[in-house]
Amino acid sequence: MRQDLAKMVYDDIGFEDITTCALIPPGLMVNGQIMAKEGGVIAGVELAVVIFKEFGVETDVMVVDGEKIKNGQIIMEISGDPRSILSVERTVLNLLMRMSGIATLTRNIIEMVRSVNPNVLVAGTRKTTPGLQFFEKSAIRAGGGDTHRYRLDDSVLIKDNHLALVGGVDEAISRARKYVSFTKKIEIEVESLEEALHAVRVGADIVMLDNMDPDKVKDVIVALKKENLRDNALIEVSGGINSDNIIQYANTGVDVISTGYITHSARSLDLSLDLEKMHQ
Repeated sequence: MRQDLAKMVYDDIGFEDITTCALIPPGLMVNGQIMAKEGGVIAGVELAVVIFKEFGVETDVMVVDGEKIKNGQIIMEISGDPRSILSVERTVLNLLMRMSGIATLTRNIIEMVRSVNPNVLVAGTRKTTPGLQFFEKSAIRAGGGDTHRYRLDDSVLIKDNHLALVGGVDEAISRARKYVSFTKKIEIEVESLEEALHAVRVGADIVMLDNMDPDKVKDVIVALKKENLRDNALIEVSGGINSDNIIQYANTGVDVISTGYITHSARSLDLSLDLEKMHQ
């Protein structure tokens, strides 16, 4: 983790920060602070501390990941060599702003869902930025959401292309059961009521209703209850879910709502870093 964060910084610096090296003399020491320029939910604070520490910058943290913050609130105070601080500033702020934007959107979505269904989980999908999936998933968690799969080795998720190549639900689940450890859950993506019922009957742990409208999702829940199958598997809904329609899905009776919206459509939270010379 520390190496990944350091690489982000060095990829940005290149051989040297020529602006800072040209303007700032060695030996100067400064104080500074990172401040919120709008309200939201903060995320990435621990990672920012790791970066600053790696470059010899001292930090005093005022908030923790997942905490609601207000416009003008100080996130952390820093002190050290301005050459180091200025060289890592953009990477730190980009990470904090990106993660805080995801955490804020996640929290807002969850509050919408909880207003009609306090029991449903809101989860992210793997529609994340390559190389940043750990950070973006961590931001979802800071916002109160479920991370779903971080990587492909977390659990089995049988999708339409798998089924097209394998030949059907029965064979796919059978192969998965034989291959994976008992600790790994098996989830399958379905597109119709009939497929959903069949997937539960043959032992899927989680059934994902993909791109179904809310009325069709309700039909699945009703059918499962009629056959006394509702408690046999978790029912997840996914596909095209956003702030405009998530309330409708929360009212269907599903266990999990997963959405890429909270990562791919999140706006970065506005934060700033200001420095001042230390008094000698």
